Amino acid sequence: MPFINVKVIENVFTDEQKRDLLTRVTDAVVSVEGEAMRGVTWVAIEEVKSGDWAIGGQPLSTRAVHELAGVAPS
Repeated sequence: MPFINVKVIENVFTDEQKRDLLTRVTDAVVSVEGEAMRGVTWVAIEEVKSGDWAIGGQPLSTRAVHELAGVAPS
C-alpha cells in the first residue's frame, strides 16, 4: 500500500492543478506496480507556509516560486 506525500509551498498550485497532480502521481505508481494497486495507493499534498521552505539556507516564498515559473502573481 504505497503512500506518497507531495510537499509544495502554499498558494503555488490551484485546486485544479493539485487534483491533476494527485491523479498523475497515482497513475505513475500504477504504471510501475500494476492496476491492482490503484485502490490502495494513497497520495497526499501537504502545503508548507510561504517562507518556511528554504533552498541553500534561503527562504523561498510563494512569490519567488511564481517568478521562477514565469507566472504573474495573483
